[in-house]
Amino acid sequence: MISTGLQTAAYIAATVLFILALGGLSNHESAKRAVWYGIVGMAIAIFATIFGPGVEINAMLIAALVIGAVIGAWVAIRVEMTGMPQLVALLHSFVGLAAVLIGINSDIMALEFPTEAEKIIHEAEIFLGVFIGAVTFTGSLVAWGKLSGRIDGKPLMIPFRHLWNALIIIASFALMILYMQGAGSWTLYLMTLLALVLGWHLVMGIGGADMPVVVSMLNSYSGWAAAATGFLLGNDLLIVTGALVGSSGAILSYIMCRAMNRSFISVILGGFGGARGPQQAVEGEMVATDPESVAAALEAAKNVIIVPGYGMAVAQAQNAVSELVRRLREKGKNVRFAIHPVAGRLPGHMNVLLAEAKVPYDIVLEMDEINEDFPDTDVVIVIGANDIVNPAAQEDPNSPIAGMPVLEVWKAGQVIVLKRGQGTGYSGIENPLFYKENTRMLYGDAKDSVEKVIQALD
Repeated sequence: MISTGLQTAAYIAATVLFILALGGLSNHESAKRAVWYGIVGMAIAIFATIFGPGVEINAMLIAALVIGAVIGAWVAIRVEMTGMPQLVALLHSFVGLAAVLIGINSDIMALEFPTEAEKIIHEAEIFLGVFIGAVTFTGSLVAWGKLSGRIDGKPLMIPFRHLWNALIIIASFALMILYMQGAGSWTLYLMTLLALVLGWHLVMGIGGADMPVVVSMLNSYSGWAAAATGFLLGNDLLIVTGALVGSSGAILSYIMCRAMNRSFISVILGGFGGARGPQQAVEGEMVATDPESVAAALEAAKNVIIVPGYGMAVAQAQNAVSELVRRLREKGKNVRFAIHPVAGRLPGHMNVLLAEAKVPYDIVLEMDEINEDFPDTDVVIVIGANDIVNPAAQEDPNSPIAGMPVLEVWKAGQVIVLKRGQGTGYSGIENPLFYKENTRMLYGDAKDSVEKVIQALD
């Protein structure tokens, strides 16, 4: 066992490491080191808590730690990058469920307090922790279901849905007042059920195109749930860590919303997919091409931009794309990547894939850095992306993504779109880009298509 002072010192060290981890994740080159900061910080936090004052080390605790560690390692080894968004959403649900269980356990224990003020504060902490945790739990499960395809990605539009959400929040607040006045535990349990329904309904009403924002939003929720639990348990590290996660998740959600020219409230209250009016009819036809023609276009090009999307992750094509870039740069081509902030289904999803494939950091550019360069680009290769390159965002005021900043790839000399088929993609929105005169469709598995283009270049 360690002393209270040593535990406090360990908690401070863990907090510093967590802050360094968050700071390092903002840059490609420092991200890998930042992850290790987080790992070491969490290891310190866990051991300082287990061996700290007031914790009884018994067979049940050891069994729980071993089982959790084995399951965590097994999941981490097996999960692919395509499954990372839904895994993150599922992990958020665990945090929410933990907050609910800890809050209910604190109510069952019925602790005695020397003053009425301390009792009221404790009851408020229980109620808020359970409420935030319950919303996070079911909301995260729905996000997991939508991301994994187990739940339809289209938003659920229940009549008067905003009114129902408001009534649930008002009822929960009223139940909290009753709970703090000694009405009994039934108020806490009823509020838990209402909060579970609220979390389910909030995320069910959000369309698939908003999923990156939802993931970062749930990340924020899980942080605040952890912070509320920290106050309940009197654990300073849990408070600080929860606040760090909650605030960073909120900031990330704000950044993502700015990238889509949306307000955070508009995402929460409905998301993409709501009807605005009749959308413009798409004219023209999709023109197919072949790897040899794509290779010829690349041979003649001087400036090439590659736009990756979730389809690249599904096909696990990042290494083939990296090899294509290497070959083109050896031929003297100026090759760069254009990354939209909401590309994929997880914030930073494409950046992680490209880093995994050892693509040089200096040629991976954000939308704001590269969008003005498309008119001077000879060939743009779009790999499995849809909404982030959809001109309807600018051209059709009735489009569900109207006003969303997109990568203006259609302004390039030629656009090659790698796609499995002629479907509309995850959000279900038609893309006029595919029908433009300077666009050619290369159908098939993205990895296989890129490898065939590489062979044709030799």
